Amino acid sequence: MAARLSAPGGAFAIPQNAEINVTPFVDVMLVLLIIFMVAIPAATVSVKVDLPQAAASPAPTLPPTYVSLQQDGGLYIGDTPTTLGALPADLARTLASAHPHAERIYIRADRGVRYGDFMTVMNTLKADGYERVALVSEAL
Repeated sequence: MAARLSAPGGAFAIPQNAEINVTPFVDVMLVLLIIFMVAIPAATVSVKVDLPQAAASPAPTLPPTYVSLQQDGGLYIGDTPTTLGALPADLARTLASAHPHAERIYIRADRGVRYGDFMTVMNTLKADGYERVALVSEAL
């Protein structure tokens, strides 16, 4: 035999509350705000130190080295003409530093240069150990 605990509309008929209670959320946010307001000033360094001046001078910057390739096949290092066979030796002479292969080489090429000619110059530089090669374009 079954028993019914409440009748419809009786003492236990409580309507559902569909509202979200944001009070706990606001309480947690206020507590976190207070914690951060107290903790942030403690995280900064407040010890005053009179630091000495550095005696080292800034490292000298060398002018960039440009390898230019013209549409008619002309090859230049800066303003000095060169050939594809003499490119590595002329480039090493132009750089004249202790580590010439560590310096960046900028390649400029005319718009009409054949891709194969451009890649030949790139491959020549790579074969001679110049790994830091950048391409130059004109900004719009």
